[in-house]
Amino acid sequence: MKLYYNPRSRAAIAKWMLDECGADYEIVPVDFAKREHKTPEFLKINPAGKLPALVDGDSRIFEGAAICLYLGDKFPEANLAPKIGAPERGRYLSLMVYSTSQVEPAMGDKLLGATTLPQRGWTDFETVKDVIEGALGDGPYLFGDWFTAADVMIGSMFIWKRMWGGPPERPKLEAYVDRLLARPKAMKVGS
Repeated sequence: MKLYYNPRSRAAIAKWMLDECGADYEIVPVDFAKREHKTPEFLKINPAGKLPALVDGDSRIFEGAAICLYLGDKFPEANLAPKIGAPERGRYLSLMVYSTSQVEPAMGDKLLGATTLPQRGWTDFETVKDVIEGALGDGPYLFGDWFTAADVMIGSMFIWKRMWGGPPERPKLEAYVDRLLARPKAMKVGS
């Protein structure tokens, strides 16, 4: 497997997932300044010219959630995804999509000081935090004691939020981020 990677990109999420899976993979550095993500060769892997992108044999996977879903199913021994047919699978898929359809754009609005307009299709960041706090329940992770790819996707957003600054989040979410960052293979951004 090859992960097309720049440490200052969302590819850090895919790398975190690969590491949690214990996958054997190669990093292919992508230099944004040289526009390597816009070369004809790279556009065959991801026609949008963005990171992350993963190549596994003949498979080309792009977008963080797609890569995490792919890896969760490819490495069942890592136990990072409910199996197809498991009762938790629907909630897991919902949280995976929620990470990119709601958490990320709502957080972006918050960080930019933009008004969240309902016609844009996502909710405001306060509602997102309510949803994630509810999803955490009393457990350390979104599925209780079970760390999954949903924690990689959603947790990465809150890790980035912390790195970008601003006031601390709610205590429950701050404790969640602390637990995620304490994991031996936790996401590292910028390195």
